[in-house]
Amino acid sequence: MRIEGTLAKWNDDRGFGFITPTQGGAEVFAHVSAFPRGGQRPRLGERVTFEIGIGKDGKPQAKNILCPTRPTVKPYRRSEPARHRDRPGLFGRLIPLGFVVALGVYGYGEYTHRETPQSAYEAPSSDAEAPGPFHCDGRTHCSQMTSCAEAEFFLNNCPNVKMDGNHDGEPCEQQWCNY
Repeated sequence: MRIEGTLAKWNDDRGFGFITPTQGGAEVFAHVSAFPRGGQRPRLGERVTFEIGIGKDGKPQAKNILCPTRPTVKPYRRSEPARHRDRPGLFGRLIPLGFVVALGVYGYGEYTHRETPQSAYEAPSSDAEAPGPFHCDGRTHCSQMTSCAEAEFFLNNCPNVKMDGNHDGEPCEQQWCNY
């Protein structure tokens, strides 16, 4: 049941005061948290309506105070759950998620289907190599060879070898291949 009254006493520093009921009776304690949240502080002499509740100390206390002379604002209640009106709906959350998933699938497909360039240090494929007991294993200098045939194989089939100083096509002329 709502009761009408007037704010008779108010301590703005401490955030409480007392309301005198219009129909008479004892003053009722009023805390600032029972007033509507509208940016305006309670004013002495302001006409209000309220409900009677019991405070922490067991005494009567004004609850759900409304100020009819102010613009209508919904009263503040702590038990009321917070509303999230700014949150997007289900579709508002699924559309960006779907876009990110689609972008990831596309990127993964492009990444897995790209052609990788052969490195200058990568050995040619096995069908390009000449048959024989030798294979490219990263050796590049004459001092690493054990025969002229091995040096010739490396010069003709392996990348970045340094065995033909005068560029005449004959490797390791001073060590292995004395023609």
